[in-house]
Amino acid sequence: MKNSLLKHPLIELLKNNKGNPKTLILMEPLWGIPYNLIAPFATLYMYTQGITDVQIGLILSVSMVVQVLFSFIGGILTDKLGRKFTTMMGDFFGWGVACLIWAVSGNFWFFLTAVLFNSFEQINQTAWYCLLIEDADSRDLIGIYTWVNIGGLIAIFFAPISGLLINTFSVVPVVRVLYVVFAVNMMIKVIITFRYCEETRQGKIRMAETKNTSVFHMIYEYKDLIPKVLMNKEIVKVLIVCVILHIANLVNTSFFSLYVTQRLGIADRYLAFFPILNAAVMLIFMIGVQHRLESVKFRIPMWIGLVLYAACSVLLILTPIGSSMPFIIVYVFVGAVAGGLVMPRKDALLQLNINPDERARINALIMSFTIAFASPFGYLAGLLSSIDRRLPFVFTFTIYAIAIIIVGKICDPEFAEK
Repeated sequence: MKNSLLKHPLIELLKNNKGNPKTLILMEPLWGIPYNLIAPFATLYMYTQGITDVQIGLILSVSMVVQVLFSFIGGILTDKLGRKFTTMMGDFFGWGVACLIWAVSGNFWFFLTAVLFNSFEQINQTAWYCLLIEDADSRDLIGIYTWVNIGGLIAIFFAPISGLLINTFSVVPVVRVLYVVFAVNMMIKVIITFRYCEETRQGKIRMAETKNTSVFHMIYEYKDLIPKVLMNKEIVKVLIVCVILHIANLVNTSFFSLYVTQRLGIADRYLAFFPILNAAVMLIFMIGVQHRLESVKFRIPMWIGLVLYAACSVLLILTPIGSSMPFIIVYVFVGAVAGGLVMPRKDALLQLNINPDERARINALIMSFTIAFASPFGYLAGLLSSIDRRLPFVFTFTIYAIAIIIVGKICDPEFAEK
């Protein structure tokens, strides 16, 4: 049993991928543990301190507008400063500083300031993805993204700690301490990135090419790059799916906890249980099933996953008040399988359709488009939730249906040897 586990394709991939992919994968719990301790209670943390549904939605929408700007310049900074340094900068400001502000937040303006600093994380996103996969074989991308997801999922098993603490001390003081822990973890992550990660080959090329090019000139060059991206039909299809998934994740993350506690009457202490169930199912799926689907075309698993996501929205809407726990457990279980099918393939499919010579700026553009298109929907979801807490999930069902149609038209990529 032990030998067969050591020969598992995911273990082999991790052993054979030295350098940046291995370091970044092993570091992922530093971010994942505190994030998942806080995530089930983040919206409740605001709501408990008097932030209304509409204000929560407004904070989300304003932050996404700012994230568009940071995403847009993220590709330029990634090319000029390097993948490694830009990743470190994004972690420091986007998570370290932001979490310290969240830790002392008590009104609308503090929470808004925190999410604005967290917008620096969008610069990190572009650089981090480049640092992760640029020196890796394209055939390993699904495995690498699977490991990234596994790193975050393992961290979720720490979530009961926050549930137990909140049951004893209440939401606000516990979440404040967890935000401080999060900030410390991210500072440690910055140090490890500096010590053990190396700039990628393409990163060094782009740093040399852009050394004497001004930021304003590089922004001006987007006028030629944007049409190239928008004329690539496969990139546009994947981009639309990315936008839909981003919006759906935003709505689900922000309003699920309010829905199950305020409408269905589930106690706050059980919120930490749902991410654990989700993580357990996804881990079983990714370790036991994911590698068996490598020969299956991309769009078939993605299509099935989106159908399952849509079914989850319907299930949540129809869940009866008073006997809701079994329905919510089924919702989490099915959603976890859907995530295992969709997320690694969506990320890999996007990278396989991008010109590697312009990966940083194209990734930044795609991230900017994704956030820009999604930005109004945080406020919309908050408004819908204030009318009826079921309405945000009626909305997610609608956009999942659109994604199902688009994925049916996506072409499966051809793999190239590195």
